Amino acid sequence: MSEIKREATPEQLLYANILEKGMLVGLGLMFITFALYVLGIMKPVVPTDQIASYWSMPVHDYLVAINANFLHGDTLPTGWSWLKLISRGDFLNFIPIVILSGVTIICYIVIIPGLFARKDNAMGVIAVMTSLILILAASGILTTGGH
Repeated sequence: MSEIKREATPEQLLYANILEKGMLVGLGLMFITFALYVLGIMKPVVPTDQIASYWSMPVHDYLVAINANFLHGDTLPTGWSWLKLISRGDFLNFIPIVILSGVTIICYIVIIPGLFARKDNAMGVIAVMTSLILILAASGILTTGGH
């Protein structure tokens, strides 16, 4: 039976350091973008005094309603189409969410060379596959459900 290691590997430390920095950046931006939104510094798509009336709606109905009432677009704002609305306070809040969601992908990509250099090929392959799956899922290429 193999002995349990009590020390973190260099890859584990690198992963943790990047994750910590990404979390701090995302959290800091979340406070900033939310303040810009609630203080009215950046105009939202949905006026703040009307947002509560949309809270109980299912996502699809909400998207239909804000498109009909405020955006007047040809299609519903789904997937990465929020980027077109980044200048609006309520959609600006998506930036820190993307950072917080994407930092894990960066962590995996950064540790891959070290895993293969250490001849930990199984973990290297797992890290490569995990990175690819997360990138494909975030891109919108891989979709599930009825959206």
